[in-house]
Amino acid sequence: MVKTKAAAERRLAALYRRNGCIRLPNRERCREEGPARYKKGYEVRLTANDRAELKEIPRLLELAGYRAGKPHAKGNRWRIPVYGREAVDRFLAMVRRCR
Repeated sequence: MVKTKAAAERRLAALYRRNGCIRLPNRERCREEGPARYKKGYEVRLTANDRAELKEIPRLLELAGYRAGKPHAKGNRWRIPVYGREAVDRFLAMVRRCR
């Protein structure tokens, strides 16, 4: 069980490297459709392979200072999002630090 912020950051970085992803907004599409229609923003997506990870990831995110979004199922796995440009920037910096 992870109890420190540093350990949580290392575990999150490992989970991200395993099968996480980043979504960035498509500026061209936003210009074409307008901000009232195109609402995709910055997002980190972490994937839980089982129920144990589905419980672990939000706890790790909270311990590391992030706010997890609502998990959603995709295939046989769960996706846990973290929203916001500042959160994505901090998360990527954390992943680079935890090599």
